[in-house]
Amino acid sequence: MLLEFATLKVIWWLLLGVLLIGFAVMDGFDLGVGMLLPFLGRNDSERRVIINTVGPVWEGNQVWLILGGGAIFAAWPALYAASFSGFYLAMMLVLAALIVRPVGFKFRSKMPQARWRSIWDWALFVSGLVPSLVFGVAMGNLLEGVPFTLDSELRASYAFGLFDLLNPFALLCGIVSVAMLVTHGAAYLAVKTDASIAPRARTLSRLFALLWAALFAIAGLWLWRSGFGMTITDGAPPGGTPNPLGKTAVRLAGAWLMNYRRWPATMLVPAIGLAAPLLVAALAGTRQRLFVFIISSLGIAGVIGTMGVSLFPFLLPSSSHPGSSLTVWDASSSPRTLGIMLIAAIVFLPIILAYTSWVYHVLRGPVTTEQIQSNPDGNY
Repeated sequence: MLLEFATLKVIWWLLLGVLLIGFAVMDGFDLGVGMLLPFLGRNDSERRVIINTVGPVWEGNQVWLILGGGAIFAAWPALYAASFSGFYLAMMLVLAALIVRPVGFKFRSKMPQARWRSIWDWALFVSGLVPSLVFGVAMGNLLEGVPFTLDSELRASYAFGLFDLLNPFALLCGIVSVAMLVTHGAAYLAVKTDASIAPRARTLSRLFALLWAALFAIAGLWLWRSGFGMTITDGAPPGGTPNPLGKTAVRLAGAWLMNYRRWPATMLVPAIGLAAPLLVAALAGTRQRLFVFIISSLGIAGVIGTMGVSLFPFLLPSSSHPGSSLTVWDASSSPRTLGIMLIAAIVFLPIILAYTSWVYHVLRGPVTTEQIQSNPDGNY
């Protein structure tokens, strides 16, 4: 390969971040729309309008989730094995919610009874809330460290259950995630709905953006005061053969803030995560609705980027056995695998972006009540 092994690892760490941001931005707004559905729509016609703003695109948005999972599987197999088995019950909750969502879309308008439709409205609410909350809780647990250990054959043993993951700091991170995606969903509805719904969506985007900014700031202060952190004291060089047990790591208070001191330019990342929702709140009442949605997307990138910068080079820190932690340097696939995957990403990622852009160009413009009523059987 033309690229060094350590460089390939960093490139794939960055690509994993891009895929996670892509999922949060693209699938995040339809999760947010689902959470807003029972509250923002005042009657059945308005709820059908809200559903049909995401109905044609939500399946395509989930491509980013598949890409992210596939990237972890191929580029970071040790991370895939440890996280997907350790967070098994949490993953099953997310999977169940994601299964409910297509059923809700397809079945909701099949019968005219108000009770039937209300049940599916709340099902769509739950299917948006659960993934949003669980993903945020997972991020909080990564910052705290997950109690697991690896044996000599790299088999992971876990000292936690589902309810152990629901600790105060992790729940705070989960609520940050929910507020962030509700803001994003409201900003999207402000663009995609007409005058009957859009003003309410703008109001909610302002309120939840302020909540997002406040909770993100509180989480940052909590992280600073809590002493969470971990550092590598000895180990194989970054370009060495991956071996998660070939290093020594220790818990170190404030270590998650060290990268910002090492590379001061990275302070821009959490600054974007904090400033973007404040800007969304300030501009929500203006006519720059698409610009507000873009700012919301940048805010999501800032929040996820803050996670990545804070943890680097750790991917899955172990609070009970720091030496078993998985890092960018010791949890990757081989150089050949990373190189082949990089070529595939260079070829196919632009195709996905081009196709996605074309779809949204074709579906541009607001969804209106008149459109739904003119074709009641052809819409959700």
